[in-house]
Amino acid sequence: MSKIFAIYGGVLQAHDMAQPLALFLYEKILPGGQLVNRLQDLGYRVQTLSDANALVGEAETKKPLLVIVDLEPKDALAVNAVARLRQNAATSHIPVIAIASAANASVQENARTAGATLVVSDQAILLHLNELLEQALQVD
Repeated sequence: MSKIFAIYGGVLQAHDMAQPLALFLYEKILPGGQLVNRLQDLGYRVQTLSDANALVGEAETKKPLLVIVDLEPKDALAVNAVARLRQNAATSHIPVIAIASAANASVQENARTAGATLVVSDQAILLHLNELLEQALQVD
């Protein structure tokens, strides 16, 4: 089994290349940091991004199993990134879970229209993460 080594905060850590990669675009600390920890607990390698414009390029290069996009606070940029993932032949197959406040129905609808696999509220993502991952990763 191959391993990749990365330095985080001066500590050398080995990462099993067999771990699936999740790209996570977010700016808000909560629930962002909590979600990163939960994904890692579930065996994912997690690469975080804060620049929506970098998402498609990173997805093309890193070939993640899953992309998670927090649509707020820059919802228009994040929704556009989801649309560009879907329009790109190299990334159109990657499941996308979009996160938005339950009170922000228009942003949720925009994400669905852009092609997000699932759109969930920020309150539900942590509570139902296992089920949401399972649902997003189902092959039709």
